Amino acid sequence: QVQLVESGGGLVQAGGSLKLSCATSRRTFSSDATAWFRQVSEMEREFVAAISWSGASTFYSDSVKGRFTISKDYAKNTVYLQMNNLKPEDTAVYYCATGSGRDPESPHEYDHWGQGTQVTVSS
Repeated sequence: QVQLVESGGGLVQAGGSLKLSCATSRRTFSSDATAWFRQVSEMEREFVAAISWSGASTFYSDSVKGRFTISKDYAKNTVYLQMNNLKPEDTAVYYCATGSGRDPESPHEYDHWGQGTQVTVSS
């Protein structure tokens, strides 16, 4: 059973920063792509960012490009999402997911999901 443990969400003012973490097993970390999605209420999950299994390729949605950075820490088997210059429209539950990532922006490419962490940005 693959487990993804997320942390780092919280409440921040607009313009502030947060860093989300997604910890997993060494095997999953080394073999799977990892992505972050976000969801507001009953709306469809929205792609945020993804990183290939090797870490060589990264992908971002247009709405976060230039503000968010996805990275991998090989010593800690953890993927991070550094979020800077946060805006109220970034408010959502953020989920990390792992899988093949052949189509990085599609949630269907990811088999395992974390429990989600709430990010709230006040104006």
